[in-house]
Parts: sequence; structure tokens; C-alpha cells
Amino acid sequence: MVSYKLLNPEDVQLSEGNRLVEEQETDRSFLLPQRLPCSITTSLIVTGCLLLLLCGGWLVGTMFWLHSPSALLPHKPPSPSKVHKTDSRVNDTRLRETCGRIPDVWRFDCYPEKGAVVTREMCEARNCCFIPSSPSDGIPWCYYPLEFPSYTLRLVNDTDLGQKGTLVKEVKTYYPADIMTLELESRYESDTRLRVRITDPSSSRYEVPISVPTITKKAESAAYTVELSKEPFGLIVRRSATGTVLLNTTVAPLLYADQFLQFSTALPSNFIYGLGEHRSSFLHDIQWNTLTMWARDVPPMEKTNLYGAHPFYLVMEKDGNAHGFFLLNSNAMDVILQPAPAITWRTIGGILDFYVFLGPDPGSVVEQYLDVIGRPAMPIYWALGYHLCRWGFNSSESTWEVVKRMRNYGVPQDVMWNDIDYMDRILDFTFDPVNFATLPDMVKDLHAHGQRYVMIMDAGISSIQPEGSYLPYDEGLKRGVFIKDTEGKTLIGKVWPGLTAYPDFSDNVTHEWWYENLKKFHEQVPFDGLWIDMNEPSNFLDGSTNGCPSNNLDNPPYTPGVLGGLLRAKTICASAVQKQSIHYNLHSLYGLMEGKASASALRRILAKRPFVISRSTFPSQGMYTGHWLGDNRSQWKDLSSSISGILTFNLLGIPLVGADICGFSEEPQEELCIRWTQLGVFYPFSRNHNAIHVKSQDPTAFSPLARTAMKQALLLRYSLFPLLYTLFHHAHVQGHTVARPLMFEFPKDIKTYGIEKQFLWGRNLLVTPVLEPGVLFVEGYFPEGLWYDYYTVRHTASKPIWKEFSYVLHSQGDSINSTGEELRLSAPLDKINLHLREGSVVPMQTPNLTLSVSSGQPLHLVTALSDNGTACGDLFWDDGDSLDTFETDQYAYIVFSVAQQTMTSQVLHNHLEATYITVESASFYGVKQMPSRVLVNARDAAFTYRSNQVLTVADLSLKLSQNFTISWL
Repeated sequence: MVSYKLLNPEDVQLSEGNRLVEEQETDRSFLLPQRLPCSITTSLIVTGCLLLLLCGGWLVGTMFWLHSPSALLPHKPPSPSKVHKTDSRVNDTRLRETCGRIPDVWRFDCYPEKGAVVTREMCEARNCCFIPSSPSDGIPWCYYPLEFPSYTLRLVNDTDLGQKGTLVKEVKTYYPADIMTLELESRYESDTRLRVRITDPSSSRYEVPISVPTITKKAESAAYTVELSKEPFGLIVRRSATGTVLLNTTVAPLLYADQFLQFSTALPSNFIYGLGEHRSSFLHDIQWNTLTMWARDVPPMEKTNLYGAHPFYLVMEKDGNAHGFFLLNSNAMDVILQPAPAITWRTIGGILDFYVFLGPDPGSVVEQYLDVIGRPAMPIYWALGYHLCRWGFNSSESTWEVVKRMRNYGVPQDVMWNDIDYMDRILDFTFDPVNFATLPDMVKDLHAHGQRYVMIMDAGISSIQPEGSYLPYDEGLKRGVFIKDTEGKTLIGKVWPGLTAYPDFSDNVTHEWWYENLKKFHEQVPFDGLWIDMNEPSNFLDGSTNGCPSNNLDNPPYTPGVLGGLLRAKTICASAVQKQSIHYNLHSLYGLMEGKASASALRRILAKRPFVISRSTFPSQGMYTGHWLGDNRSQWKDLSSSISGILTFNLLGIPLVGADICGFSEEPQEELCIRWTQLGVFYPFSRNHNAIHVKSQDPTAFSPLARTAMKQALLLRYSLFPLLYTLFHHAHVQGHTVARPLMFEFPKDIKTYGIEKQFLWGRNLLVTPVLEPGVLFVEGYFPEGLWYDYYTVRHTASKPIWKEFSYVLHSQGDSINSTGEELRLSAPLDKINLHLREGSVVPMQTPNLTLSVSSGQPLHLVTALSDNGTACGDLFWDDGDSLDTFETDQYAYIVFSVAQQTMTSQVLHNHLEATYITVESASFYGVKQMPSRVLVNARDAAFTYRSNQVLTVADLSLKLSQNFTISWL
């Protein structure tokens, strides 16, 4: 029979031909030395000396570790032992010997049931090792021995795409319905992408119904090698260029039962990111950290599953390279990080279907991931403006009053939202005929002022209205669009309107029903976008009004660590029946499927780019919706943690993301709301939203000083719209991030790997917000290079309403020449620190109250020169709302470059929209000497030059649609 033995990657050799590694015949030395016989006296003396040496060594080693990046490198796995067995149970003496040789950090949990008090008898009944440790350190007491039974690899053959092999196991494990024979397939899909599938060849199993690329030809120059160990089976993937092991599944046994699939792999470093959605640091903690994935309605909190499920991670390797891993599985799962470092995937359904992305830089990893799941949609232009919402407006008049106050104070706003207050009895596709009687008029007024309207739409459809009085339910029942229970009856849960049914968005019939109801409502209230909420799906009951059946779907043999302890906790029964599969498989896809139906409906209704914001998300969601980070609190901690959230979702392919500015629940302090607004204007999706029964928190609700500071921040965002819009274009076309971690641009600088209090817009604009109360400074890290202060000297614009925005029209440009260091920055209450990276050209515009106005204003080009006098930048421009403008060539694209004291604008793709825009001024930071002349298209032009090496040329009136040059002598 086959036993599991841990293999070092260094011990696995690539054989000729079929790349199969046979079991080695020679014993390998144990990780720990064998004990030698000796006298008691000798033992005591030797022990004492060893203790002194160990203590001294520990002190020196600790000091070195604390100051050395090598402290963050992985421990080496224990060497395997050669054990001969005569039956399925490992010899007790031998087992105890080998158990003791496994270091704590390499223990893989053999008894993962949450809440179980594991005894020796329980553990050894599973043929596992039992060594208790401190309950607080998280180390498993029950873990796999080196000899745990596993699969053997047989019959490996080359295929047109890679390899196929058969995995066979003779000994059943401790979960029911073991699958004893598996099929392994590796596909060399591209030079930087490997796909591996492990399936049951005798029975079809559920697979995630999202579209992924179909490959017909094997990669010719793969940047990876794939090595297979035969007995026990293991998979090792190396980076060819460096030899770094990216995947090593030999560290723990493979388990593959009907409702329990598990495998582990060593990680090449501690630096792991992604694995959403969780309230956590951006850089994950690997100290026995379990991340559970099963969509759940719960306010963001640590150590629990939240709204979405994203089984993708990115790892920074010790040499600055990066790789990614994606498990294409939608079932409930636990992902366990441990300090070896290693990761374990434990899911309760589907198949093992995973990808490895070779990067080698982190940005390329994300691009390669999005090549599989789909790149994000290009948002409609007004989606990038400021959004305002609250639960508790109570009437259309009170909603309208806030809009008017914002206008009167000159505070930018593009979109007004309503929460569930607007509905009649909280019924979807209705509005309150009394309190919101003027809602259609308000929406018309918004449109007349270049503003837009978005309202909430919940997943649950009321099932208790008198027959004939609520057509969405009556018609849905007639068409069979609702999720069914195991008896074929409509499953009934409970949400805001009371008892509700749940549309089955896995059915195209439901998509059509959804579209028709939205279309009818749009004829009454001409909304512009949708906010889809409660779509985990949420349920105020556990399961349904009738509970859930007592079966292995609702009560599986293993339940991941979901909040509430049951799959049905505050959602519907896992056994519920949908068109494409059972809810057990589709649960975490509900938000994605509703998002897809909503985006499709809006495209048909509006014939414009759809705007949809969803709470629940899954891989590929960015193609259809954006996301907000849920029902946060008005606390400084929530302000700070929001940065981790937006950075993580940019990794996950959903760049249109933000948190509720000023917090959703509780009442924010004025200072908190100022600082949060300053940060929130740099969320890719920027919305202020708060809860019912608390004070208003829109900018007009605070003191004049606070209102001015918030207004100033919002005008700053609007001035940077050309940059933000272009970044979203690159996200849509190339899979780039918008809000970007510093490590993406500085992957060789290990100091950037854990930074989550700063971030970049694209590659060039560094944001350093204040995240603590009562401070007038902030500490920021500046990677090596030149950085320029973004802000400007005081300059009063021509229109009085822009007096507060005096510092964005011409740049001050004081420089920081950093060697890679932390600096203290002044941060008065009306300022958020921004710095431009050397080598960048950033387009901006004079801001206005809405993007429909400000996006038509002349451009101001701000150039931050590198030390050698070069810089580059670009601009994507179209009409802002038409569908598929890039795909149909209805856009302009201009590239700006600076070299040898000359800026060149080159129109690479022209369009009518570019003819409406002019370039009014240009500023150049880092011009080392005052020029004697400035030439614009070879003609002399007036200029100013400041002592901080900033050259400014104004009154240009250059056409964006035509090439131009600006040079200085």
C-alpha cells in the first residue's frame, strides 16, 4: 500500500521522458540527530553546555533575525524517512519516532473540525500523530505522520497540452466516500500559466460555471518545470529561471473524498496576499491563520467569512519575483496559512482545478489571473465621481434637500443614492407613493444638473402580498424563477419585506424576468445604476421557514469554519435546488450571477455602460460590477483597514471598489469624517453612506471648516479625473490595478511588502493619508528615487466657487530624493499628502460640481522629471458612456513623453471627442536650471520658473487631437 512521505524539492529529480520521479531506495538522514547512549553524568554536563550554547546562540540569532530579511524566508521541511510497513496502520513505535521529528511549523492538521476537543484516542484513530502544545499558539495537536497513506501516481502519458496520469489509493481515510482512483492532468497553457486538474474519472463532479480560456496548443517555452513524485504522489512546480519552488504538494497528503478535498503546499516566502474576502491586513498573517470562504452577510470583522469568496493568492518570492495561484472552486472552504510557510486548501465539493501564474512581477501575475477569469469592465464616466447615500432619508424631499445643499455650498457630487427607504413596504421594483411621491421629479432634476440616480435592489422577493397585487412575485412563481427546496417547492426565507423567495440567477429565464421588472420600474423612475445588496444570499432565518433537511448537504461530514457553524447560518439551505446545480455548490456565486443579470439588464435598458455595485462577489465579478466593502463602522480602525480592502480587491480583478466614507454604522467624529473623506477621494469608487437613526454625515452636515476641507478634497479628485479614467482603461484592456500596492512598483524593495497605510494610483501618484486622531503629521515610506510634492502655491482661480481649491492649478513640486526611507510629513487637517513619482506625466483638469462639466475643461499637464530629465504618461479619452468604445475604436489615445528638454504629445489613436479638449498649461518639476527660452511648436512662449525648479507654461490652447511639442533651452 502507499504511504505518505514528505519530500524535499531538492530530493525530487526530473527523469527523462515522462517526468516521473521514482521512490528513492536509499534512506535520508533525519532532520534531528539520533540520540546516542551515554552516562547520566555525561548527559548532565553535555546538556548544560548545550543549554548555554543554545541560549547564547538564540540571543545572537534573534538579534540577527530581527535585522535581516532572511528571517522572513521559509523553514526547510523535514526530510522523509523510509518506512516499511506490513499493514495499513503504522507501527506505533516507529510512528512516535517519526512524529517527533516533524517541526511544529510543518504540522498539518489531521483533526480540523472546528470546536473539537481532540484526544489522543480520537487522533490515533485517524492514524495521526498526537503531541499537545500550548492552546494559544495554534499549533495542531493532531497532525499527519510522514507515513500517512496517500495516492500513487501511475500510467503517466504526455498529451498535446501536457501530461495525464492516474492516481490510485488503497487505504481509505477518515471521511466517507473516498475516491480511490483519480485522474491527474497538467496543461501547459502558456509560458507563464500552468493549469492542473485532479478529477474523478468514473463520475462527473460539479465544476464552477464561469468561462475560462480553452487552450489547444502546449506552451513552447514555459517559464516553469513540472516534476511529479510517484509514491506517494506529489507535484512540484519550479520557476525555470531561478529554481524557486512555487508549488510543492509533497509536504502533506492529498485527500479526495466526495465532500472533503484537501491538499497542501509549501510557500517560498511569508509574503502572501489576496484570499478575499476577509477583514485582515493586506499582507496575510501566516501564524496558523484560517481564512474561511463561504459568502456571508455580516458586518466586517476579523477571523470570519465575509461577503465574497476569492480563492486566489499572490506571493512575493525572496528575490523580488512574484507568482500567483488560483483554485477554481466555489464550494465552502478553509484556507490555512502556517508559519512553515505553507498553505492548505480544504474544500467540501467540486474538483481540484487550479492555476499557477509565473509573473514574474506582481503586476503581471494579476494580468495573467485576469486572462483566466476576465478583465474588469470600463466604468461609465460618472461612476468615478462622488456618490452620496444614507439609510434613513425617509422621503424623496429629504433626499432632494441634501442634493440642493451640496450644490449651494459648491461641493462636487455626481450621484445620489437611496437605500431601502424609497421602496413601498420594502418591496423590490416599487417606490413609496406617499413619502417618495416626488422621486421621479427628483431624478429628473438630477439629470437636468448632470447628476445621476442609483437605488438599492435586494435579492429577496416578497412572497406574502395578496395574489395579483405584486406582479414580480406572481410572475416569477408562474415562470418558476425562484430557488426550490428538495421537495420542488419555492424555498421561503425572510429578509426586509418579511417572508421572501429568492430568484435563481443561474437560470436564464430569471435573467429575463429580472430585466423585465427593472425595465418597468425604469419607466416610472429613470434610474441610472443599481446597487444589489443582501445577495450572499442573506436570510434572517437559518435555511428557510421549514428549516433544512437532515442530509449530508446541509450537514456535511466536514463544515468549514463558517460564522454560525452551519452552512445554512443566515442564508438558505445548501440542499436548495437551482437550475445549474444545488445551492451547496452555487452559494458563493449568487452575487456574481445576480451581478451578471443586472449588468445585462442595464445594457438593454439604457444602451450605455452599466453601473452596478454588488456586496457579494466571486472571481470574474469585475466584468459586471464594482464592490463596496460592506457595513463598516465609524471608527479609526475601519478607516485604516479600508486601504487593505481596496488593495486586495484590485488584486482580485475588481478595481471599482471603496469603503463607506465616514463609516456606515455609528456617528463619526468630525475629524474622522474629514480624514476619511480625504482618503475616500482616492478610493476608485468613492461613496459616503451611513445608517438609519444616526446623524447625517454628508459634507454639508459639519462645520464650515470641515465642509471646506471635504470640499477641497473632492475637488482634488475631480481635478485628477483624466488620470483615474485612464487607469481604468488600462485595467479594462490590460488587467492593471488602479489602486496599487507599493510593492507592485518596487518589487525588489522588501520594505514595501507590508505597507498598507499608503498606496499608489497607477504607478505615479503616492497617497499618504492620516489614519489616526489628533495628529498634524504622518509617517510615510518613500522608495528609492525622486518624489515631488503634488501641491501648488496659492493661486485664486477665476470663478469664486473654486477659492478653496487654490492649490491645484500650478504645482509647487518640492522634491524628495529618497534612498528608501520613512519621512515625517506635515498633515494639517485640510490636507492629504500626495507625491508624484519621478518620470511621470499626469493629466488633470479644472474641477467643477460634476464630471459632466469638469471632464470638458482644458487639461493641465504636470510632469515630474527623473534625474536624467525624462518622463512619460498617457491619456485615454472617449465619450464616457458608450458601450465598448475601445473594442469599436471609438476613442482617442495620446502619449506624452519628455526627453532632452522637450515634451512631445503623440496622438496614437484619434477620435472626435479629443477635438473638444485643449491643453491649457504644462508644469515641469525638476528643471535644474532656469531656461532662457521656451518654445511651443517651435514658437516662443511665456513661462515662469520658480526656485524649487518648477517650470510652468500657461495659456497654451493646444488641441489635444493634434501632436505638439514644448521645449526649453
